[in-house]
Amino acid sequence: MIRKSHIHLSDLAGLNRLATDATAEVTDLVEAVHKVIARSPGVRGTPVAEPGSGVADLVYESIRNVTRLVAITTDSILAQFGPGGEETSSPEREAVLAVLNGVMGDQLAASGNPLVIRMRLRRHGQPLALETEALSSAFPAPRNKLLVLVHGLCMNDLQWQRKGSDFGAALARDLGYTPVHLHYNSGLHTSANGRAFAALLESVTQQWPEPLEDFAILAHSMGGLLARSAYYYGTAAGQGWPQRLRKLIFLGTPHHGSLLERGGNLIDVSLGLSPYTAPFARLGELRSAGITDLRYGNLLDEDWQGVDRFEHTGDLRHPVPLPEAVRCYAIAANVGKKAGGVIGDGMVSVDSALGRHEDDGLRLSFAPSRQWVGYGMSHWDLLSRPAVYERIRGWLGETV
Repeated sequence: MIRKSHIHLSDLAGLNRLATDATAEVTDLVEAVHKVIARSPGVRGTPVAEPGSGVADLVYESIRNVTRLVAITTDSILAQFGPGGEETSSPEREAVLAVLNGVMGDQLAASGNPLVIRMRLRRHGQPLALETEALSSAFPAPRNKLLVLVHGLCMNDLQWQRKGSDFGAALARDLGYTPVHLHYNSGLHTSANGRAFAALLESVTQQWPEPLEDFAILAHSMGGLLARSAYYYGTAAGQGWPQRLRKLIFLGTPHHGSLLERGGNLIDVSLGLSPYTAPFARLGELRSAGITDLRYGNLLDEDWQGVDRFEHTGDLRHPVPLPEAVRCYAIAANVGKKAGGVIGDGMVSVDSALGRHEDDGLRLSFAPSRQWVGYGMSHWDLLSRPAVYERIRGWLGETV
């Protein structure tokens, strides 16, 4: 029997590992602060006793050992219950997992945590088997127009339904597209997700039940970076889907990064300036590779490999132009209600969303007729406002 659940048995094991990791991080932080203080001059000018191999070190190591023992014991107990019955997630569970993966998805993946999200194409929150017969059964005819929707950071595919709007369903109704949603771990490097997305698109287009007359991608926020990265890697690998792609629409995509992540990086650097605050910079380093890629809009492995992603290194991206054979469109939002402002949507500036940049090599050349700014809108309003949908529908309805 399939049932929707707010929590799965595997979640308990995943949360147990998270608690273990968190305890270890806090222990390391406290020990580091203790050592800094111990090495500092005392009130009367004499050094405070520095922790060495004595009691202090024994206490910290004991905490680590007990934590590991509790984690192993708990895992062993949970394993006795087995995998349990077949379950599907509630929207609430899906939303929590999406945020958790966005914030620390790279660490979840590296540790094999059961809470990690595996990249899949889904329909109504259920994974699709990328085989011709299965796809034919999942979608009613006609199936000659494919639309892939890609969510942003800390979100999931179910959240394309917002405030009574569902762009995928509406475009199926109005233009005859078959909507398919990507579900992925947004905490991984954009380039890693881009390469995996390219492979999925190659599979689904090869196995699609009918010849495709139209194939488009609609991407929100980080999802736009993922789509651009996928196109780059798919083309480099000689895959066939990039030649089939006709249109690519970006909603609030931080093509040149997000000021919020740059601010977070500056806070990390500032904390590191003093030996007393340096240990606390570790807390900022818990944020995922996906988040730090948003500082400037990294797309490729070369943009981050060999670089400490928590250092203030400046923009090291390699230029990746818009695909020439694809019609590309950009929508930005501005919380201000008057035209002419460049404040942005609270997450992404108008300039970044429209690909504007002072460096000609990094600037993205969206045709004037293929860019639009929605005023009085936030980053999330791009998923539900009627004016945004009308613009999308108009562009997708154009004859290529």
